[in-house]
Amino acid sequence: MKNLIKPLLMTMVLSATALEQSAAQTENKLIIYQMLPRLFGNKQTNNVPYGTIQENGSGKFNDITDKAIAGIKELGTTHIWYTGVIAHASLTDYSKFGIPNADADVVKGRAGSPYAIRDYYDVDPDLAVDVKNRMAEFEALLNRTHKQGLKVIIDFVPNHTARSYKSTTKPSGVVDFGAKDDENVAFSAKNDYYYTPGKHFVVPAGTPDARPLSDLKDGQFAEFPAKATGNDVFSESPSKDDWYETVKLNYGVDYLNNRNKHFDPIPPVWLKTRDILIYWAKKGADGFRCDMAEMVPFEFWHWVIPEVKKAKPGIIFIGEAYNPNAYSTYLTEGKFDYLYDKVGLYDGLKRLMRNEDHATVADIDYVWQKESASFGDHMIRFLENHDEERIASQAFAGNPFLAIPAMVVSATLSGGPVMLYSGQEVGEPANDAEGFSGRDGRTTIFDYWGVPEHQKWMNDGAFDGGKLSESQVHLRNFYKKVLTVAGSAPAIVKGKFYHLPMHNKLYAYIRYTETQRLLVFVNFDRNERFDSTVEIPLSLLEHKKISGASDILTGTKINHPNDHSIHVVAGPGSAQIIEF
Repeated sequence: MKNLIKPLLMTMVLSATALEQSAAQTENKLIIYQMLPRLFGNKQTNNVPYGTIQENGSGKFNDITDKAIAGIKELGTTHIWYTGVIAHASLTDYSKFGIPNADADVVKGRAGSPYAIRDYYDVDPDLAVDVKNRMAEFEALLNRTHKQGLKVIIDFVPNHTARSYKSTTKPSGVVDFGAKDDENVAFSAKNDYYYTPGKHFVVPAGTPDARPLSDLKDGQFAEFPAKATGNDVFSESPSKDDWYETVKLNYGVDYLNNRNKHFDPIPPVWLKTRDILIYWAKKGADGFRCDMAEMVPFEFWHWVIPEVKKAKPGIIFIGEAYNPNAYSTYLTEGKFDYLYDKVGLYDGLKRLMRNEDHATVADIDYVWQKESASFGDHMIRFLENHDEERIASQAFAGNPFLAIPAMVVSATLSGGPVMLYSGQEVGEPANDAEGFSGRDGRTTIFDYWGVPEHQKWMNDGAFDGGKLSESQVHLRNFYKKVLTVAGSAPAIVKGKFYHLPMHNKLYAYIRYTETQRLLVFVNFDRNERFDSTVEIPLSLLEHKKISGASDILTGTKINHPNDHSIHVVAGPGSAQIIEF
């Protein structure tokens, strides 16, 4: 590729007007580390498919020690998202502690979905050493996290509850969801749930774990009248592919009657969920990742987010969102601080990492042209989370190092947050068939399990990476460097954006402030090496000569053949952040 790009660059610099995007003037860029405590601290390695907690173990709040938090912090982290904290339905028997057992017919896996909430005012007993003392153990984790200068995000699941929802820990005066519902009507603005009057719930046939858990699943779960299922199935008979373990909450929208909205007077669910959010905010949560936020009307968020921020100023709200056409509405009218950027940057970068036939860097162009100009700094960038396939899995890229250019783009394209999923930094491939979800390239959220590559970093609780291979140490150091740079470099945190047009699978842009200029150059091609001169637009140099350049990811000095260009050498699947 030597010298192929220079003529094109010179032409574009002379003839095109670049988009310059001012990043949000925030003091810090959020660097979020997501973990499931159930998986993070688990030292057991039995990994029996569909294994019980006794067979496979579970991480505890207490396993997330000061040393563990320090290891997370050194990655450049500002926030830890503790996923699956609030109590959800599972098949582990805690009845001796006053916790009702769930029916196996409506639980996915043995550990259950963290998004089938059984008690909004409780933490999950799986995560406690002393179940009776579980809330105090969680509060101690909050304190440990805060003492190291990190903030805490937890899930809020607004759209649905477990079918067996019943709070045994609610504060005095709190009324359970559904306790005062009129079950004889399909919809009432006063009801907490939706119903199919006169019909019994039908357990879906052929659920993936029916045979392995046949000793527990008898198909006889009783619910009358049947409630609507969490993913908007207003029928007594959800399918095995639906969220049949959950029931949808009623925010005043009559889905069976032209989606008519009944928001005055304020629906009971609005008031109850507000109180839940304030409860956890006062416990010490610094932010909420709101599950399937788009399935709840934006009018509710418009009302509730200011309510919670009055109780705890500075708390942040992150919305899981997948409809680009609704992003602006949920950020402006809905008042979210941040939304997922899955249908946009993530999907485009995944195609490039997978080397798909029609993968193109034009997908990145789309993001900054269509999104970033107005709300790019409010989009959370990521390459992995609990819903998505692991990069190192055969279902995705098969090699964690193929994420290097994509991770650099995710971390530096805007001043918005970037997220890392526990195990990503050491190349966890999720190659096992753990249970309910099968061998799907994801680390299970439904089963008790040990995460093998992460456990090498955990090193029996030392959290020193003592069992990592040399290549894993190299990979973790890459993430540490790129995230630290992304979170601290002024040009990335609050700088402007200037696109440098490339071709094929090369991508380049400049992030800059009055005091710092960074050239981000990535090569997604798995085979071709780039070796050429990149011209820096004179308008960005402001009549100043380039007197020095270095790759701040590696500390390597970069040649600059004259006072307005930089010589870039980029091997296959590589990335550079060049300060000049």
